[in-house]
Amino acid sequence: MKTKDADLSSLKIDRSKKENSSGGGKKFFGIFFAVIIIAALFFGGYYGWQMLFDKGEEVTLTNVSLVSPSQSNALLTASGYVVAQRKASVASKATGRLVYLGVVEGDAVKKDQIIGRLESDDVRAQLKEVEASLKLYEADLIDAESNYTRTKELFEAGVSTEKDYKTAESVYKRILASIELTKAQIKSAGIAVEYTLIRAPFDGTVLTKNADVGEIVSPLGASATSRAAIVTMADMSSLQVEADVSESNIDKIETGQDCEITLDAYPQIRYAGYVDKVVPTADRSKATVLVKVAFKNYDDRVLPEMSAKVLFLNAPVDTASLNQKPKLMVAKTAIVNRDGKNVAFKVFDKKAMQVEITTGEESGNLVEITSGLNSGDKVINNVDEKINDGSKVQTK
Repeated sequence: MKTKDADLSSLKIDRSKKENSSGGGKKFFGIFFAVIIIAALFFGGYYGWQMLFDKGEEVTLTNVSLVSPSQSNALLTASGYVVAQRKASVASKATGRLVYLGVVEGDAVKKDQIIGRLESDDVRAQLKEVEASLKLYEADLIDAESNYTRTKELFEAGVSTEKDYKTAESVYKRILASIELTKAQIKSAGIAVEYTLIRAPFDGTVLTKNADVGEIVSPLGASATSRAAIVTMADMSSLQVEADVSESNIDKIETGQDCEITLDAYPQIRYAGYVDKVVPTADRSKATVLVKVAFKNYDDRVLPEMSAKVLFLNAPVDTASLNQKPKLMVAKTAIVNRDGKNVAFKVFDKKAMQVEITTGEESGNLVEITSGLNSGDKVINNVDEKINDGSKVQTK
């Protein structure tokens, strides 16, 4: 009975504390994850903004280049190529198999020198045949002429008939005509033989060899297996630079004007030249006019198809300046002083890279670079205080 009346409420589990404890933990972790998400969004947005919008300082680049003393007198500069004004693709006048080729690239040849020969057994046989026929006719002519002379004398003396005289005269004249015809045939056969000989058209140098012994050669390259030319040659004394000058600058060019020529292959060497001809037509697609610049003198280093730069000068070429080595120059605005040192800035991986340099003489808006940079380098122009080593930059 006592057990029945006992208070069992004390035996209940109090779940309120557990629920309160669980709710606090969930709230803590929720705040923690929210902070992480907000931080990720913040940094992601920041870096995304940098990648999309913060591309760094916008800069322009200028070239470091070799500058000659004559450039101070230059009206304008043009680029072009060395071109032989006398050039030929040498082909045969006949079609046949090439049996001899006596030159290779670089060989010097003289005018009318035999540089190749085609198979000619057939035309030479024809030539011998008509030459033999001529000898026969010449032997017959002796008898015909003697008979004609004798018959004529007898006819005039009244001993021979007119018929005999006319027959002897006809035979004599027919043999004379046959001799003339045979001589013409000999000349034609001789020309056919000559056509199998390939001769140099002028004094020059072989540039390319286009055929080999055993190949078929024809004047027009009539088939895919035939060659139209066996060699290409040029007169190396006729080299000139052909440069394109903008229409807007052509009024600065006149025939005889002094120039300075520099080959890209030898930037340290400069050649004196002059304007030989301004071609009287323009290229409508490029809006340029072709100007031919002749060398006053040049050496064996100048070769056809070399690229060249031409300075058109407003004063005569100074021979002494040609012998002076060009100087490495850059715009003054590309050089700044940082911590007592002259520096320039290259661009590498979209960042400014500081380069310490030493400078020399100044010329106008240019300054000589004696160390730190090389010809062809590009550096930031108009450097300001925002540009430092490692600064993010964007080139225009």
